[in-house]
Amino acid sequence: MSNATICAPQPEAVEAGARILEQGGNAVDAALACAFTQGVVDPQMAGIGGFGSMHVFMPERGIHEILEFYARAPLAATPDMWVDKVRGQSRDGFGYILDGNISDIGYHAVCTPGSLKGYEEALRRYGTFDWADLIAPAIRYAREGFNIRNHMHWYWTKNQSGDGFANTLDKLKLTESGRKIYFHGDGRLRAVGERLVNTDLADTLELIARSGDADIFYHGELAERIAEDFAAHGGLIGMDDLAAYTLQNVAPAWGSYRGRRIASSPPPGSGVSVIELLQILEHFDIAGMDHAGTPHVTLLFEAMKRMTLDKDTFMGDPQYVDVPVDTLLSQERAAMHAASIRAGERADVKRLDMSQRDTTHVSVVDSKGNAVAMTHTLGSPSGVITDGLGFMYNGTMSRFTPFPGHPGSIAPGKRRPSSAAPTIVFEDGRARIVVGAPGGSYIAPTVAQLIMNMIDFDMSVLEAVVAPRVVGVSNTIDICNRIRRSVETDLIADGYAVERSPQAYAFAALHAISVGPDQVSTGAADPQRDGMSLSVRVPQ
Repeated sequence: MSNATICAPQPEAVEAGARILEQGGNAVDAALACAFTQGVVDPQMAGIGGFGSMHVFMPERGIHEILEFYARAPLAATPDMWVDKVRGQSRDGFGYILDGNISDIGYHAVCTPGSLKGYEEALRRYGTFDWADLIAPAIRYAREGFNIRNHMHWYWTKNQSGDGFANTLDKLKLTESGRKIYFHGDGRLRAVGERLVNTDLADTLELIARSGDADIFYHGELAERIAEDFAAHGGLIGMDDLAAYTLQNVAPAWGSYRGRRIASSPPPGSGVSVIELLQILEHFDIAGMDHAGTPHVTLLFEAMKRMTLDKDTFMGDPQYVDVPVDTLLSQERAAMHAASIRAGERADVKRLDMSQRDTTHVSVVDSKGNAVAMTHTLGSPSGVITDGLGFMYNGTMSRFTPFPGHPGSIAPGKRRPSSAAPTIVFEDGRARIVVGAPGGSYIAPTVAQLIMNMIDFDMSVLEAVVAPRVVGVSNTIDICNRIRRSVETDLIADGYAVERSPQAYAFAALHAISVGPDQVSTGAADPQRDGMSLSVRVPQ
């Protein structure tokens, strides 16, 4: 290959990764430089207080695996700790609403972070660059500042009370550090175009860079400061949680779609859902339909609901529950669901009636054909910033099922079901599509639509990313504002509930790379976020 490509929702982070590629780093090196920077320039979407998973394919080294660094429930957590506090569930099934939002904002919302341990392990196993060099761009942006972008500010100010969750604005105000970082002295929120400086985070990252690894966060000075802060505020994370944190390397889940092999994240990730949805759709002549026409949208909705029901019923941490992956990915199950759709049966996705989707992603393909799709996140931000450390912790406890006896129920040290689905599509043994997205429960149906767009409708990666799309993870069809009004009218006349988004580019934000037969890579960033794709020439 003559080029390398990196794509992510933040231009500053893409540039940091691209510079590593230009200096001879591989796809993993570039993804890590990008990830550290994302935690600075999009600090409610990701950071060292978060977690994620990295899908790595390195053909020359014979490596193809998923590095899982998901957050873990506190060791003091119990399955029934919040069963009497449940108020409802978000319509998209992404989380539960409790009294006082105690699982969503504040110290009780936090699970043990895994991101820094994941970054360290990825560099050790797959990378070539120096740890400190990969962190350097992030330190510079934290100390010198960066311009606040539109999507970031929109997210800060979005009214989420209708979902039942705490507003991000309240989370930014939760701690003294948050008020100092995100607000002016008179209490005004910093505006789009203003520079955001976070010297506390710069100092923390410099400490991590000098230490040479993640040990300082899980056993050393930073661990002690974190534990002291949580103890002082009644939180559940302590030194034992940090010291006991472990990650995993696992094989990807596999499936197929129209002769292509699909590899994605196994449970507790949602790659199985991507594959299951595609294998249901494979039973229909999608190429013969009008894209986003009424029959196409109806088919997508009914297939997505069946995928969602299976996810809600079975998905959990396989270290704690038996997830029937082989059954979910079997051709027999796909055929069963397809037959039900053909028979006109309508799936019913029940919620508690009462969303946030707070994540980021990076896709990279280097000149050696190495590919990385990494989705990392805060789950949702907790609002908690330990004084002097500068980074916000995840708020992932709200994503567990607060009722005992379910696959996603709370347990000490358990990983909650994740919506992340970093995916690679193979043709003739080569990685042809590398894709992932932030977007909570909308990720799986959106990633599947990109693959469908490229294979069934012969779209370029850019066309596939920007094409109008729908999601169906409840009994309501969510459509973006570029789905035709006549289609909406047809669906309502047929008895469906439809929710039109005011956004032209809506739902999970695709960031994808395609590799052509000429081995040239091309990327595309979803316009709903502020990101970009960069293709660069690299040393040979």
